[in-house]
Amino acid sequence: MSLTVVNGLPAHILIVHFVIVLVPLSALAVVAGALWPGAARRMGIVLPVLALVALASVPLAAEAGEWLEEHVDSNALVRRHAALGDGLLPWAAGLFVLATVIWWTTRGRAATEAAPGKRSRSTASRSATVVRVVAAVLSLVVAAGAVVDVYRIGDSGAKAAWQDGFSKTATGDGDDNG
Repeated sequence: MSLTVVNGLPAHILIVHFVIVLVPLSALAVVAGALWPGAARRMGIVLPVLALVALASVPLAAEAGEWLEEHVDSNALVRRHAALGDGLLPWAAGLFVLATVIWWTTRGRAATEAAPGKRSRSTASRSATVVRVVAAVLSLVVAAGAVVDVYRIGDSGAKAAWQDGFSKTATGDGDDNG
């Protein structure tokens, strides 16, 4: 079953709003969690769940967009938007993987500190620092890529929908209650 129309509107127009909000929000949360482990601990399981919902919204928007693409006049702007839209899934998947790793390592770190382990504290501390630095760098790269991609896709979609679709001067046909 695919989503095509919701309340008379193409479902793509509605679903993309989840992507537009959740992907950048997930990117921000992932970066915050990677840079400040205390923030990741406070977010807890919400961090990977948020990224999972963002990830799930991407193919839903793409599927609804493919349906819409078949029901509008094809032009270069629509084709560009569709092509750009296909590139977001890997970024969203990267955010989910990083969110899960950050959640797991901050969760595990609290448990390690509470229970004595076989490794010395300095070895565990070095390993945790390496993981945090790698996660922070990857988080910054993936978050930036995801947000830039969302912007580019949204910009191309707006151009495809609105290019030559409105008058730059007021037509005078609307109700002016002002």
